[in-house]
Amino acid sequence: MRWDELFDDLEAQLDEAAAADLAAEVADRSRRELALVRLADRLRPVIGQPLAIRVHGAGNVEGRLTAVGPDWLLLAEVGGRECVVVTAAVVSIAGLAAQTAVPQSEGEVAARLTLTFALRGVVRDRSAVAVTLVDGSTTAGTIDRVGADFLELAEHPAGEPRRRDAVRSVRSYPLAAIALVRRA
Repeated sequence: MRWDELFDDLEAQLDEAAAADLAAEVADRSRRELALVRLADRLRPVIGQPLAIRVHGAGNVEGRLTAVGPDWLLLAEVGGRECVVVTAAVVSIAGLAAQTAVPQSEGEVAARLTLTFALRGVVRDRSAVAVTLVDGSTTAGTIDRVGADFLELAEHPAGEPRRRDAVRSVRSYPLAAIALVRRA
């Protein structure tokens, strides 16, 4: 009878050790999987939903998320304006759901749609914009060109179209200095 109790006790200890090993392995795998999740993967499931974003240099920006790239996001703000937010300038985001997209599942083409791609779309339609920098300053104008790591802005008064006589200067801005670009 005592042998049966001894073997039952040993079997229970082995079962507890196996359960603890399994729990540790699951926790370790969960941490490794979470380490692969990017901000874009957290944002893709909430496209179409309202978000409140705190942006370095620009303060609070609220709107409906309409598109996400690897290093930018597009918000439709109240009043119909669109705002491209540089994710490197994002301080915090409120309104994210619990879901997360599978990392790297956006597809090969979408993964290449970087900030320069989004800004070149603004260049093509010649929209007047307000560029807010991470230092908090804002400049109005029209983006003339987008390079690999900069944009050139023809600075002119807000609300005016880009006309030669309205342009005060053409200035280059490193993309790293830009917090957001808002269509006027």
